Amino acid sequence: MYGRVTLLVFVVYSLFIALSLAIGKNSTIPNYPKNPFIIKLEIPPVEENDSAGGIIVADLDRDGKMDYLVTRRGYVAAYRWDGKKLWVLQVDLRVGGAAESEGLPGHHGPGVQAGDIDNDKKTEVLFLTNDSTLHIVEGTTGREKWSIKIPPPSGAERWEHLAIVNLQGKVDRDIVLQATNARGYRMGRYVSAFSLDELRKGNLKPLWQRDDFLACAHNGLRVADLDGDGKDEIISGSILAPDGKELFRLDVRGHLDSVFFADVRPEIPGLEVVALEEGGNRTFLYNKNGLIWERLNKESEQEPQNAAIGDFDLTRPGLEIWCRSRYDVNQRPWVYDAKGNMIAFYELSKIAPPDWTNAGIEEIFSIYWDGSNRQLIAAKERHKSGDVAVLDPLTGKFIARFKEKADRLYVADVAGDWREELIVLSGNELHIYQNMNPNPNPNRARLWTQQWYRRSKAIWNYYSP
Repeated sequence: MYGRVTLLVFVVYSLFIALSLAIGKNSTIPNYPKNPFIIKLEIPPVEENDSAGGIIVADLDRDGKMDYLVTRRGYVAAYRWDGKKLWVLQVDLRVGGAAESEGLPGHHGPGVQAGDIDNDKKTEVLFLTNDSTLHIVEGTTGREKWSIKIPPPSGAERWEHLAIVNLQGKVDRDIVLQATNARGYRMGRYVSAFSLDELRKGNLKPLWQRDDFLACAHNGLRVADLDGDGKDEIISGSILAPDGKELFRLDVRGHLDSVFFADVRPEIPGLEVVALEEGGNRTFLYNKNGLIWERLNKESEQEPQNAAIGDFDLTRPGLEIWCRSRYDVNQRPWVYDAKGNMIAFYELSKIAPPDWTNAGIEEIFSIYWDGSNRQLIAAKERHKSGDVAVLDPLTGKFIARFKEKADRLYVADVAGDWREELIVLSGNELHIYQNMNPNPNPNRARLWTQQWYRRSKAIWNYYSP
């Protein structure tokens, strides 16, 4: 009898270990036992009306599971996927609020990057301080590996935004820095690229530099390998080649509010870029070879202030582009198909729950929520630390709602079954919400296997999630 009991205990324990090892891979077993899973942070809570700092996730200890990096003014904090503190640094971190007045990285911009930048099979964390010093610290301990002060370009106050990139075909061994003009309405016109190997040696000579980059007004450059050649392009209203040459430049009447990249038109090689214009109120689709289409919302000629890109309608080819008006009340979203045809238009306040704010939604991400190939959108209540929800972008219907006091929202695959989770910063706590239903399509590869996904989740802010 005792032998059978011992065997049973051994079998149960073995299954538990096997399931634990599956966490972070393609497993139907969620690694968070409840909604929300709460991680208490040993940093001061976000101050009311302070939009500096944000969230990214990265595998800091290389165990196959995504860990959390949280920033706010004066702090960088790293926590394991299970809530264990890795480290907290109190440092003069470069983050800020409104980019047009404070400089980059803008509202909710995390101001931090993570990756194996020296091929030692370990993750490093990179960030700038306000004196234009680049810091590289160990992902698991926060101990500084090296740092270097990089003089900002003439006309700029400091370096303000950074992105790990692959410009030379040597994996992620390069970095791009961006700065805004020191006076007037700030725009990130200054961009320089550096080899991290050379910076570590003290060599400050850039690979290339420009002072005419057509940046978004409210957020920093984004990066991705648009053409599949293994090297990154630099993306905003301008698209720069890995060698810094300008490949394309939009003709903008006002300024750009946000920019995204995705495979909107699968029949066209590579990825496309979506940008939203304030002033001319147009939505653009383009790539490194030129403009594909531009559209003005003729229903109301509203400004498309925020967007989400995804496969919202599986019956249509390509991806759809959801746009949100800037109205402070009674937002009127609309949706374009991949060729720029409007396929949906509605007033959100007529569809939202009666106790949802009339200001609408903000910090909008596309999300794989239910395990199907169809994407939805996730957002928080606008202009308040409020609830978060998952919505149908074509109709505005609320699919799921979570009572919250959300100061920040971030969406990424952290539970490990390729579906994405809602990651909420509330005060000095992280709240992780996942879809607790079984995944009907568990064998799909994790989204992190795609380079464009890793890049999009590493560099974002309020205007360009």
